[in-house]
Amino acid sequence: MAQALGLDFGTTNTVMAVADAGDHTRSVSFTSSAGETDSMRTALSFMKDPQLGAGALKVEAGQAAIRTFIDNPGECRFLQSIKTFAASPLFQGTLVHARRFQFEDLMEVFLKRLEAYAGSGWPVDTKRLVVGRPVHFAGASPDPALATTRYQEALTRLGFPEIHYVYEPVAAAFYFARTLKQDATVLVADFGGGTTDFSLIRFESNAGRLSATPIGHSGVGIAGDQFDARIIDHLVAPEIGKGTQFKSFGKLLDVPSNYFLAFSRWNQLSIFKTMKEFADLKSLVRQAEEPEKLEIFIDLIDHDEGYPLYQAVSAAKMALSSQEEAEFRFAPLGKAGHKQVKRTDFESWIADDIVRMEEALDQVLEQSNTNAAAIDKVFLTGGTSFVPAVRDIFNRRFDADRIETGGEMVSIAHGLALIGDRDDIGQWTA
Repeated sequence: MAQALGLDFGTTNTVMAVADAGDHTRSVSFTSSAGETDSMRTALSFMKDPQLGAGALKVEAGQAAIRTFIDNPGECRFLQSIKTFAASPLFQGTLVHARRFQFEDLMEVFLKRLEAYAGSGWPVDTKRLVVGRPVHFAGASPDPALATTRYQEALTRLGFPEIHYVYEPVAAAFYFARTLKQDATVLVADFGGGTTDFSLIRFESNAGRLSATPIGHSGVGIAGDQFDARIIDHLVAPEIGKGTQFKSFGKLLDVPSNYFLAFSRWNQLSIFKTMKEFADLKSLVRQAEEPEKLEIFIDLIDHDEGYPLYQAVSAAKMALSSQEEAEFRFAPLGKAGHKQVKRTDFESWIADDIVRMEEALDQVLEQSNTNAAAIDKVFLTGGTSFVPAVRDIFNRRFDADRIETGGEMVSIAHGLALIGDRDDIGQWTA
C-alpha cells in the first residue's frame, strides 16, 4: 500500500507521486485520449454532450483538454492556469455553459479527471495527501489564507484522511537532499509558472536519518507567466490596440490598459470572454481611432486563440534560452505575427522582474543572516530556471560547482511524497 501521495498542483503542469515503503517513489501515470504521461497540463475543457443528458458536460483535463479545444473551436470552453485564481478575492467563479464554477469546483473537477485517467494506478488506500504550496501566491494582492481554504475544500472532497501542506521549494530541497554526501546548507530556487520561491535549509544526517532545520523562506509572485506577458505586451498588444485612442464626448481618450493586461495573462484570457470588460471593449470599436486593431483583438478572443498564442510565446522564449535571436510566429495576426526577437530586447522587457526576483533572494539571505559563502549547494528547479537572465542571478553570487539542476518537472511532487512518508511530517509542513 502506498504510504503517501504528493501533489504538485502547478500553474502550468501538475505532477503526482506516490511514496512506498523504503524511501521509494514513483510518478502517477495518466492515460487519456491524448496518450500516456506522468505530468498533466493544468487545463480543463468543457463540452456539451447530449448523450450524457440535458445540461451535462463532458470534461477533459491536461493534454486531452487541449486536444478537445483545438478540435472543437467555438464549442469548447477551455480554462488553463487555474491555480492563479486560488488566492484572488476578486475571483468569485466563472460561467461554463451557463453553470457557475467556483475555484474549489474547478480544482476538484481537474483532480477527479486525473483520478479517472490514472485508473488502477490511483492510490486509493493512501493515508496522506501532501500538497505543495508556494511561499507567496501569484496575483496583485494574494490572500494565502483564502487560497488554503479553497485548496482544503476541494481536496477534502477527494476523501483523503490526512491533508498536509508543504512549501514547494522545501519539497524540492528534500528531493535534492537525498543525493547529499555530507551535511549541507542548501538554497533551493523554485521557478514555477506563477511564482518564484526560495528556501534555505540545513540538512544533516544522523544514523542514516535525514533531518532538516528550516533557515528561511521568501518568494515573489513573478515567474514564467510574467515573462510570457512581457513578450505579449511588446509584440502582440500594440497590434491589437494598445496605445490607441477612442472618442468620447468630443475628447480623445486612451483605450484602457486593463484590457491588454487581461489579454497578456493566460488565466485571465481563459475567462475574459465572459467578463463585462469584453463587452465594454466591443462597444469601443465604433469610437476607436484605429478600429481595425480592436476588431483583431475581439476576433482573437471570440475564436479562442489563447492557446495558439501560448504556444507561440513559449516557443520563442525557449529558443531565446539557447539563441541570441529567435522567431516569433503567431499566424492569427497575419504579417504582424511574424517578428524576430533579440535576447537583449527580451532581457530588457523582463529587467524589472529579474530585479524583484533578486530582491526576494536578498530577503531570505538577509532575514536569516546568511552569507552567500555559507551556502554549500544551490538547487535550481522549474522551467524558468533555464532563462539565461535568471541563471545570471546565481552565476554572479555562487561558484559553478555549487549550482545544480535536475528533476525540473518532478522534484516537487516526489519530495512531497517522501515527506509524507516520514513520522516527523509536522516538522516540514507550512
